[in-house]
Amino acid sequence: MPGHPAMTAKPWLVYALVTTVFWGVWGAFLGLPTDHGFPETLVYVVWAFTMIPPAIYAMRRVNWRVQRDGRSVLLGCIIGFFGAGGQVLLFHAVHTGPPYLIFPLIALSPVVTITLSLVILGERVTRTGAIGILLALCALPLFDYAPTGSATDQGYVWFAYALVVLAAWGIQAFVIKLANRTMDAENIFLYMTLTALLLIPVVIAMTDFSQPINYGFSGPGLAAITQILNSIGALTLVYAFRYGKAIVVSPLTNAGAPLITAVLSLALLGVVPQPLKVVGIALAFLASALLAIEPEAPAT
Repeated sequence: MPGHPAMTAKPWLVYALVTTVFWGVWGAFLGLPTDHGFPETLVYVVWAFTMIPPAIYAMRRVNWRVQRDGRSVLLGCIIGFFGAGGQVLLFHAVHTGPPYLIFPLIALSPVVTITLSLVILGERVTRTGAIGILLALCALPLFDYAPTGSATDQGYVWFAYALVVLAAWGIQAFVIKLANRTMDAENIFLYMTLTALLLIPVVIAMTDFSQPINYGFSGPGLAAITQILNSIGALTLVYAFRYGKAIVVSPLTNAGAPLITAVLSLALLGVVPQPLKVVGIALAFLASALLAIEPEAPAT
């Protein structure tokens, strides 16, 4: 159980694997609500509300103690707004540019996390861990690579948006690790939830209500089922950063989740991956194995 870290010698690994599995399944079925006529902006609204149950669970674990000091509020808001704000900007990016270029670019956000963790936090890994990180970073862009399409007629506004999202999510992961030094993981997630909810009016304003919207179960219902996996995975990610090194947790989850998504898409949805994605699957598997056997060190 993720709530009982004593059950394993590597609690960070348990939490990271839960995030990886949940995000992997979420990724495989993420597009179903929009395929059934429920816009992505409203999917965000559903996601924000699915953050509430894990937040309630988390706060019960700390007896509803809210950390309201200036440092906690600042770090919590940075984490929340960088994560949720990046999601909002992603909507703009995919509407103005080619997803086959946007997602591989954003997938490199662990590079930002790793760089900041090495320079500022002084984190280090063994040669085994370093090879795992390198393989994970090599695997990330391959999962979203598509050889078709052209961006020449799309302009390059999307590129700026994608770079901002990449930086935002990379910094968010780093700040989660930094905040865990002075904040409990439960309060970090509380601020993530509150900021996600605060951005709902912005996202609703972005929604084109002139288009037909499916308000049946196959729309918001499916969105709720898939997004609760996203939300629980976000909570366990915070716990993973609490107990583990950011330079290991970030590439493990970012490479492992697409690995599961690819396998599920192949097995359940009948999607045949392109050759480069097969290479990505292999690299992610090796990276996950190497990062999992990375020798344990005291949490920083």
